[in-house]
Amino acid sequence: MVLHKFGEKLYSGLVMTMTLHLKEISKSIEAAQGGLFLEELNRKWNDHNKALQMIRDILMYMDRTYIPSTHKTPVHELGLNLWRDNIIHSNKIQTRLLNTLLELVHLERTGEVINRGLMRNIIKMLMDLGSSVYQEDFEKPFLEVSAEFYKVESQKFIECCDCGEYLKKAERRLNEEMERVTHYLDAKSETKITNVVEKEMIANHMLRLVHMENSGLVNMLLDDKYEDLGRMYNLFRRVPNGLSSIREVMTSHLRETGKQLVTDPERLKDPVEFVQRLLDEKDKYDNIINAAFNNDKMFQNALNSSFEYFINLNPRSPEFISLFVDDKLRKGLKGVSEEDVETILDKVMMLFRYLQEKDVFEKYYKQHLAKRLLSGKTVSDDAERSLIVKLKTECGYQFTSKLEGMFTDMKTSQDTMQGFYASHPELGDSRTLVVQVLTTGSWPTQPSVTCNLPAEMSALCEKFRSYYLGTHTGRRLSWQTNMGTADIKAIFGKGQKHELNVSTYQMCVLMLFNNADRLSYKEIEQATEIPASDLKRCLQSMACVKGKNVLRKEPMSKDIGEDDAFFVNDKFSSKFYKVKIGTVVAQKESEPEKQETRQRVEEDRKPQIEAAIVRVMKSRRVLDHNNIITEVTKQLQSRFLANPTEIKKRIESLIERDFLERDNVDRKLYRYLA
Repeated sequence: MVLHKFGEKLYSGLVMTMTLHLKEISKSIEAAQGGLFLEELNRKWNDHNKALQMIRDILMYMDRTYIPSTHKTPVHELGLNLWRDNIIHSNKIQTRLLNTLLELVHLERTGEVINRGLMRNIIKMLMDLGSSVYQEDFEKPFLEVSAEFYKVESQKFIECCDCGEYLKKAERRLNEEMERVTHYLDAKSETKITNVVEKEMIANHMLRLVHMENSGLVNMLLDDKYEDLGRMYNLFRRVPNGLSSIREVMTSHLRETGKQLVTDPERLKDPVEFVQRLLDEKDKYDNIINAAFNNDKMFQNALNSSFEYFINLNPRSPEFISLFVDDKLRKGLKGVSEEDVETILDKVMMLFRYLQEKDVFEKYYKQHLAKRLLSGKTVSDDAERSLIVKLKTECGYQFTSKLEGMFTDMKTSQDTMQGFYASHPELGDSRTLVVQVLTTGSWPTQPSVTCNLPAEMSALCEKFRSYYLGTHTGRRLSWQTNMGTADIKAIFGKGQKHELNVSTYQMCVLMLFNNADRLSYKEIEQATEIPASDLKRCLQSMACVKGKNVLRKEPMSKDIGEDDAFFVNDKFSSKFYKVKIGTVVAQKESEPEKQETRQRVEEDRKPQIEAAIVRVMKSRRVLDHNNIITEVTKQLQSRFLANPTEIKKRIESLIERDFLERDNVDRKLYRYLA
């Protein structure tokens, strides 16, 4: 027929025949009752597809020649379009089909089992008829109905569930919808339906969930509910601003608890416990971020900024961290493996990084290290050096050069003592005197306090002075008697012998009792010339501490008065031959000592600020006041947070000394003078 120019007749006949046939089919589908409706539709659709296949094969020649030349619709596509117009879009089928499909989805959501295979076939039919058919006739209404369903359900859940329970239900619903897509919906529908669930169940209730009383985010953090926190993180990351709302609540909670931690007077009584609490808090949140928040950088940054905020609220944090290190390196690391030592030191370094006043830490650390080295109290030289290497890596060579100098002095002193005894064979092998020669610049500056040493010691010290100055030219020696220790042998009333390990001051006091039975406080002070505060502490530790009371005083009281009298305690006894008598000393600095340290720190900062100003001005030549302050603060922040007022004073000082000058027109502009 096509060859004989009857192509048009054949094509229009095909359209008419198929249309009539489909109208008949439409009636039989309409007649199907209840559950048979979809089955009948599916069966007729399969029959129609087979018939279309055969028709296309029979009319292949027309399909190939006549249809392209006349721009008509190809046979197969024509068959689908006619099915769409006469069946799917017929008045009696279109609404019924949509309602039936939505009803089945609703039944499945409420826990009933449906015929997923049949659903898949019907949805596939809509997709085969064109994406617009699937979207308009099913997807759009499906999403609208779903939004309403989840809106109602979420409202019901949020009223009766706690936060953890609600999140479980939301997660389950989300997974169900994804599963539904894989079973019988178009893959492209997944993001659309999950967006609906996320909006209705999570985004619309986000703040209420996070702040929910007794079960919200803060309670999860307090109770270490990793699973619930992980679920919250995974659900909230799916919605806009979800993670930032978790971060904000976590940050404010963390800052609040941290603030209480560092400002609570009770907790400040024990510095070691104070730092341990900080480390425990940091471990807790590290674990939460690692286990529940997928190590998210955003949360790590929030954690770091919170710690930096509250650690610096307490001006004593640098001192306390140094005391914590001191405690660990004196006794806390005994019997601990190398790996664990490294872990503890790494944690300390982590807190150190948060400090704005790193130079204050350095001051205290140097004092504590000096005491450890001079008293031989350090648990492990390796641990000491390891921490110095870490500090060096963090802050540079300048920060640790003096600390390293202290170790060098200790080693050099050993060699010096060997040389001294080699040149004085008359002193024999018993090393009565051991001297540590300390370089003034490297060690914490101590006021040089003279005290009258016993005659036996003075002669020996003089010999050492002659030897040392004879072997080194251009040096001066001053004795730091307040930092030394001594071992003395003592015999008490009933002949009991003990070896007492005491400070140099205590030795000076005890040696006086070789020539006297009773001495008043005034007599001891005159004979030794030890400063009053040190002398009182020294006598207190020998007369008032139970088990260490080698002296007794009259009248008996806890404090030392200027009218007290002292005797050797003949009744002293101890189950140990060697008895260590410590000096009564406060672990933390007293208020005046604190002021003095602060003053020394402020003094040390001045040249550093000036050097930074000169460096900045040298490279920039001309700069205004605000920019100098910004640049200088930036340069010095690895050591301390520079005070703008102090920077201004240093600028004035440099102008006076002709390093800088003010601009004649703009007084806020400075010029560098080469």
